[in-house]
Amino acid sequence: MLHRSEPLGEAHAAVSDRWGGVSTGPHAELNLADHVGDDPQHVAENRGRLASVLGLAPGSVAFMTQVHGCEVAVVDGPPTPGRPLPQADALVTRAQGVALAVLVADCVPVLLAGPSPAGPVVAAAHAGRRGVALGVVAATVETMAVLGARPDRVSALVGPAVCAQCYEVPAAMAQEFLASVPSARATSRTGTPALDLPAAVTAQLHTAGVGDVAVDPTCTAQDPSLYSHRRDAVTGRFAGVVWTAG
Repeated sequence: MLHRSEPLGEAHAAVSDRWGGVSTGPHAELNLADHVGDDPQHVAENRGRLASVLGLAPGSVAFMTQVHGCEVAVVDGPPTPGRPLPQADALVTRAQGVALAVLVADCVPVLLAGPSPAGPVVAAAHAGRRGVALGVVAATVETMAVLGARPDRVSALVGPAVCAQCYEVPAAMAQEFLASVPSARATSRTGTPALDLPAAVTAQLHTAGVGDVAVDPTCTAQDPSLYSHRRDAVTGRFAGVVWTAG
């Protein structure tokens, strides 16, 4: 159920895998996304199981409707049933009793935590190709700073994502992307143009002033314990979750 779980500054971070849930077919087993064609009851059960394993209260995990942009939403408390999810690609909070989640299946999950005068600030960001180009990483760190977290005291976990060797893209797409994100330059295992999104995210975090950055080297396309849209097309989503410890 858990790919990894560890302290992150004054908070805690975890990344799920695809096992230990009730979903079936291409979404088996622990799909946490409600937008990929899975049974909504299965998704709800899977989310409850994950919260329980993480020691979190039922319904305390905040999700978002991810749109491959750079919008950042500030969460002021636990999710309210029936309330529309924010359309954003990053969540930031200083509230107690709430965890933030990002859903991925090749894109980069970025989990962050840093102290502030009013208590720890945590964030979860969805960094896909478009989001990286639009600056979602910098926007997330900036929002954390607005809430009182100094970037140089923020810790970040760059979670598992598709690796550069597996992320082959058309030459024109690579050229356009690299014009604004040169740190993503890479070559696939067959020698064709590729993008290294984890490297780009790491570089953007450092540019934003974040010095403490851990990178999970796992490639989603190569690891069958994780969902991968590039590998399987129709599939589920795993999650990166961050919350204040204690």
